[in-house]
Amino acid sequence: MQQQRVTRLDKEDGEQGSNRARVHLRAGRIEASAEVDITSTGLLAIGALVSMILLSVPPIVRAAKGR
Repeated sequence: MQQQRVTRLDKEDGEQGSNRARVHLRAGRIEASAEVDITSTGLLAIGALVSMILLSVPPIVRAAKGR
């Protein structure tokens, strides 16, 4: 299995830094690759969404148990 991560900060005229991640996986005859390019603001937004999802799980589980 091969994995590569590259981070870069390109700042042009007030532009925020950009983060890039690239992964290439090989397992037997199966091969997959992906590349993502996102700003710091985008990472913050994704983190906020994941946090909200994780914080909403306990009330849902509690309601499903009927307590």
